Formats: sequence, C-alpha cells, structure tokens
Amino acid sequence: MAVKALDLEVEDHDFVILLGPSGCGKSTTLEIIAGLEPQTSGHVYFDDKPVDRVPPNKRNVAMVFQSYALYPNMTVAENIGFSLKLQKVPKEEIAGRVKKIAHMLGIEGLLHRKSRELSGGQRQRVALGRALIRNPGVFLLDEPLSNIDAKLRASMRLEIKKLHQEIQTTFIYVSHDQQEAMTMGNKIAVLNNGELLQYGTPFEIYNRPANLFVAGFVGSPSMNLIPGEVMERRGELVFEGEGVPVTLTEVQRGALMRSQRKGGLVFGIRPEDIAVSKEKGPEDETLPAVVSVVEPVGKENIVEVRAGSVSLVLYTEPEFSLQAGETVYLTLNKAKSHLFDKETGIAIR
Repeated sequence: MAVKALDLEVEDHDFVILLGPSGCGKSTTLEIIAGLEPQTSGHVYFDDKPVDRVPPNKRNVAMVFQSYALYPNMTVAENIGFSLKLQKVPKEEIAGRVKKIAHMLGIEGLLHRKSRELSGGQRQRVALGRALIRNPGVFLLDEPLSNIDAKLRASMRLEIKKLHQEIQTTFIYVSHDQQEAMTMGNKIAVLNNGELLQYGTPFEIYNRPANLFVAGFVGSPSMNLIPGEVMERRGELVFEGEGVPVTLTEVQRGALMRSQRKGGLVFGIRPEDIAVSKEKGPEDETLPAVVSVVEPVGKENIVEVRAGSVSLVLYTEPEFSLQAGETVYLTLNKAKSHLFDKETGIAIR
C-alpha cells in the first residue's frame, strides 16, 4: 500500500504501534524506516540526521518479520549468531552473546536444535534473539505474533513488553490487532489508506478519538455510532438520531457553536458508558430499548439492544439476567460521549 504524507516523530525508547487494517501502509512504513523500501519524497531521520542514503545494514536497525525468516537447516544458536558471523566476530564472543540472549529469552535448552523442529512460539523467540544480538538502536517488528495461537500470543505480548522494558531500545511494532496495540505500546499511530489518522497514547486514542475511523476501529466491541441531526427543543439542543434523542451537554453545545459546522452529526458512545435497568427512569434521561442478543463472555455479558431503529451494544454484569425480547431502559453517560461531523468524520470538541 502506498503511504501518503506521513509525519511521525518517535522518541527515544518509545514502544510505538503502527495500527490499522490490512493494506493501510503499516508494513510499507516499517520498510521505509528500515531502508528496505525507498520513499519517493520526504526524509527519514535517526537522531536528527537524515538516513535516506544510508543502506539498511548501516542504519543500526533490526527487524523481525511475520514469517520469522529463520534458516531451517541451522541450529538455534547458528540462527541467533548468524549476523555476528557475517561481521567476522570471533567465535568465542559469538557463543557468549548467543548464550546471554538465549538466557534472556528462556531458550537456553534449544540452542542445539534445528529451527525447523521448533514450535511457533519457540521460533518467535529465536527471531527475537537474532534481532537482539545485533544490539540495534531501533527494533522493528512486523506483525510477529500473527502466526501463533491466541493463548501463546497473549503470553508473548507480555514477554515482548518485558523485553522492551529490560533493554530500553526504541520499538516500532506493526499490528492490525487493536487489543495488542492497547496493551503493548506507549504510543499508537492509527493508519488507514496510507494516511496517519491519529498519534497518541492508548488512553488518548481510546478516550479521545480524532475521527470516526479511529472511534470505530479501536475498541472491541467498537464504539456505538449513531448518525443524526441536532435540533432545538424547548430551548435545548437535542441530538436526534434514528429514534434516539439525546439532550447535549453544555460542553457539547459549546463545541458545536465554536465549530460553526453545518450538516449531519454522528453521536458516539462506548458500550461501557451505557447503563441498563429494568426500571423506567426520568423520561428525558432514560431511553427504552428491546434486548436483541445476550452473549455471556465470563466476566460480563455483551448485550445488543434495539433503541428506535438503532442497534446498540453494551455490557452488563454476568448476574444481571436478560432475555431476548425484554424491554429495558438505558442511561447514557453523556459526559463520555462524542460528536463527529458526519461529512468529514472529524471529532467536534
């Protein structure tokens, strides 16, 4: 995927996740940083120095690929130490550094095995070790966990995060998994169609999405998004979206006045910011809805309801019993809701 104008500054020792759907330009961006793909315009800087003409092997970066790219006929020790062998580092020094890296990754017992004999998680550790032994200034990882099962992926996420904290090197990590991004990185760059849509901390990305794409892409289940218009009713501004009326807060009214926008809006609210009750509350504060589906997932239930002509997703406690077809009443935490311009998709703040 071609990457359009991308302005991204990564601080020393940051763990940055490039997050977005398949084909959005994440891997291309990583390859440009590594020098594997030349950019057609702009510059790449390391420590404020341009590296556009610096070949990949001189950029002091190490890359872990999705396929791991190990040599199947080599042992684990040979795979990890291969780059040092090419640099003609003495054998004794290579052996010592391989042993140290293997101990760090918990694979000391695998050093004499061929890489083709390893499990997916073991191969992942070997790929990490091969990159680590070079002591890179920048560590690039291109969806390194996509080929292993869900349980192992969760534990490997933790291992990579611990590794980053231990070696204090800059990590840039490509992922299409928003849960992976939220739990691993201290900064997230959300891309789509080759464009950077938002760059910030996981908290900022989740709680203050800059646009509709980020709001819908980050979060599982994703944010409830309701298209509609703002109307004046009894002296108050009310969002009316397909049978879902919401009286706007003072902050939202002020933001709308400052934006001077015209046209439709989209109202957004996270599932956890919708409370549900079987008892009807004040008419202007609660919204009647009918339960469509209840999905128990252990620590909570994910519930889909129909309000007006809109489907909304929310959470309930596992003990809170609901049945399909049952009428419930919703209270929206409007202080945590969002407004977006329907035409541009940009958040109104």
